[in-house]
Amino acid sequence: MDKQVFKQIIKDNQSEIERYEVISRNLDIDDFPCIVIVGVRRSGKSYTLFQKMQQLLKEGHKWDEMLYVNFEDERMADFSTEDFNKLLECHGEMYGTRPMLFLDEIQNIDNWEKFARRMADTGHIVYLTGSNAKMLSGEINTTLGGRYLVKEIYPYSFKEFLNAHHIPAGQMDIIGTEQRINLMRHYEEYIHDGGLPAAALLPVRTNYLNSVYQKIYLGDIIARNKITNVAGMRVLVRKMAESVCRPISYNRINSLMSSVGGKLSLATTIKYIEYCEDAWLLLRLKNYVSCLADKESNCKYYFIDNGILRLFLIGKDSMLLENMVALHLFRKYGHDMENDHVYFYNDGFEVDFYIPDEELAIQVSYSLRDEETRRRELDALKKLPNRLSCRRRLILTYDEEEQIEDSHGLVEIMPCWKYFLWL
Repeated sequence: MDKQVFKQIIKDNQSEIERYEVISRNLDIDDFPCIVIVGVRRSGKSYTLFQKMQQLLKEGHKWDEMLYVNFEDERMADFSTEDFNKLLECHGEMYGTRPMLFLDEIQNIDNWEKFARRMADTGHIVYLTGSNAKMLSGEINTTLGGRYLVKEIYPYSFKEFLNAHHIPAGQMDIIGTEQRINLMRHYEEYIHDGGLPAAALLPVRTNYLNSVYQKIYLGDIIARNKITNVAGMRVLVRKMAESVCRPISYNRINSLMSSVGGKLSLATTIKYIEYCEDAWLLLRLKNYVSCLADKESNCKYYFIDNGILRLFLIGKDSMLLENMVALHLFRKYGHDMENDHVYFYNDGFEVDFYIPDEELAIQVSYSLRDEETRRRELDALKKLPNRLSCRRRLILTYDEEEQIEDSHGLVEIMPCWKYFLWL
């Protein structure tokens, strides 16, 4: 690529970043010189880089100390591995300094790992972002040689969603009726429309959410993996949405595909699911007590954002609520490729979530007013302490609250919004 084009891109990016109004997020990216930020498209990875650069500018740093490039810029379409050095040369010619590097969506460039490792080896401060979950894989981490710290970024938490709307969320802030009504209105929006940052402030979000999904589906899944059976993949995503929150095996998914005329081989079905995970559209949850083979092949799957999931579901608020809780737990405890932080439990009875490090068991139920639902949710939490250590047991609801004592101690019933904000 031509150096003059690089220099124009560098200058244009500086002007763009300075004028962006970024809502601050506490993502803890200051504790390591080389960071890889990974997550789904439009989850705020670029804004995180903007926030960091704006912070540096406020502290007195200048643009001669920073180099930002977005590899989804159409002007970078012909960029190749050899052009990485040209970027450094261009910055040197413009400023004569050694910059901190901010490289956005770097997974679009082949062999980016070698350049990233070399920059770390030569003492550069480097911030990378990527939309491919394989950037968390053992192979990539081996290539980077332990030189980078990986940070996952998710759509807004409920607290961040409220902050974006300038709504205080402390316990004393919602004592009044009007304040509580306002919080509950935004809670309802968050359940149905999710937390993608750019969508949060839109008055009507469906069109935007559909455009983001299409970009993930057509760009990160279909085009990147050269899938020719586009109809089959479309059916698979819809079936995964309809099955969210329930354990489902590869064989079952394959059977569902066959029943609607989208017949695929089992190997292809498995690959398609992996492609959805690579694009951060789906997040896998394993059964804590399964054997190794079953842990990999009989899992629960959740969507990365409630707004995207709702594109496929009508009148399924209970599923949206559980999906929202799953995202909160992944955000809080992490979701790497092995995912040994958050599980579900299924061995004769099912518990929606179990966090071993906390010995925490969680059921999610939109409401417990139905006696059969109440009995089922409580029975599972009464049985689990006989199988696993449970220091705390919760049932998260839409807006019901109660405490129940049994022979193992306390079962806390509380609204999801309260758990998200204060616990």
